[in-house]
Amino acid sequence: MNHKRYTFLDLATVNRPYADALKEAVCRVIDSGRFIGGPEVDAFERSMASLCGTTRAVGVSNGLDALRLIFRAYIELGALRPGDEVIVPGNTFIASVLAVSDCGLVPVFVEPDPLTMNLDTRLVEGAVTPRTRAVMPVHLYGRVCYDETLRDTAARHGLKIVEDSAQAIGAVAPIPGRGGSRRAGALGDAAAFSFYPTKNIGALGDAGAVTTDDTTLADTVRQLANYGSDRQYHNIYKGLNCRLDPMQAAILSAKLPFTDRENDARRRIAAVYEASITNSAVTRPLFADDGSAVWHQYVVRVDDRDRFRSYLAENGVETGVHYPVAPFEQPCYKEYGGLGLPLSRRLAATVVSLPISGCTSEDDAREISEIINSYKAK
Repeated sequence: MNHKRYTFLDLATVNRPYADALKEAVCRVIDSGRFIGGPEVDAFERSMASLCGTTRAVGVSNGLDALRLIFRAYIELGALRPGDEVIVPGNTFIASVLAVSDCGLVPVFVEPDPLTMNLDTRLVEGAVTPRTRAVMPVHLYGRVCYDETLRDTAARHGLKIVEDSAQAIGAVAPIPGRGGSRRAGALGDAAAFSFYPTKNIGALGDAGAVTTDDTTLADTVRQLANYGSDRQYHNIYKGLNCRLDPMQAAILSAKLPFTDRENDARRRIAAVYEASITNSAVTRPLFADDGSAVWHQYVVRVDDRDRFRSYLAENGVETGVHYPVAPFEQPCYKEYGGLGLPLSRRLAATVVSLPISGCTSEDDAREISEIINSYKAK
């Protein structure tokens, strides 16, 4: 039995390299006396838009609210109506789906690609009905879900592409037919980001953002997030309170410049796993070294998950499961209980996340791989 411990995630360790900058940011906000809106939020939004390559970014309270605000804004602008359908992946975190149903829209679940575990863009066409108005590619585990098939299907049917970029800050995707590339957040019509503390770039609390090149949409998102007001005490929408606060904005501004560095470190660890895990009982994720994956999670698949995780735990390796229950199987979506979607169900039963955060070294990844290679399936 191995006596070394391999931590899945330790946020104190992850944030330690930024400690001085984070303390300075917090003190700066305290000294400013400005705790709602203001220059810190403005500066973050400029940096976020620049990072993603969009004209606009709006800081909001969290990733779920970012998605909700996008859909609410499209409803207010007449692009969507309650009862319209939004195509979503069957394999995702439930927040992606909650944002759809919370706005009175209808999620339509589509199976993932067995290689990428993302929405299978080849199946989107078959899920389109006269009520379909949008499709939500989720860049799950930090891998971009965008290709020519998705782009052309959306264009052919007039669908909005709303990216769930919660796990994919800094990821890059080629633009079909344009000979270039764009980052996650600038691929569709609008995108939602989460800065939950466990993300590649995390706040010290909840935070999120919306990115888009649509000025009208961005303005509407901002108004909806501020009680629906376009100016003080003048409410043009029945809005929400979903603003990003200056403290988190300042913290994120200190960390955003290091996005590529953080992602590159994860890519190196993923490359070690790819080269070192040879156990035939363990299915590695599709490897990509083209920038399209930022490896928010490194997710393998194992038939006897509980036994495999117990073996790793006995040898000091902490693991996670993202996610053990498909959204359409949750009690709150019992109306979808009869859905087939066997691949989504299979992934929920077999996925295991290995350590890949800022507290995991390349040597750790090699040692973890050796432990995995010694695992014997029944």
